[in-house]
Amino acid sequence: MEKESNYAFAERMKKRTKDFGLRVIRVFQALPRTEEARVIGKQALRSATSVAANYRAACRARSAAEFASKINVVLEEADETQFWLEMLEEAGIVPASRLVQLHQEAAELTAILTIARKNAIKKKCN
Repeated sequence: MEKESNYAFAERMKKRTKDFGLRVIRVFQALPRTEEARVIGKQALRSATSVAANYRAACRARSAAEFASKINVVLEEADETQFWLEMLEEAGIVPASRLVQLHQEAAELTAILTIARKNAIKKKCN
């Protein structure tokens, strides 16, 4: 099996993080019009769209140190999105079945970004 180039990986991740943000936007649009749904939903919306925006910024980093710093922000936003999705579910605002795939994608993105951060820190220290 041929190894994916850094460019191809970055492009795939740009699309994946953007799609993740778009999926959270659709969940937000379908939320009930209650105050708690709107407050928690906006938090999820901000953090999920921030994953994509900050990943793009990380791809434009000028150094390994800058990349490591920016990818850490992306990781924090992905983890925060997981939290807000959990809150929407556990508060009974959104059925668990509606969020299963988003939970899975947030967990996968978090795992991928954790590895990217570790690799960036290794490069920075070498």
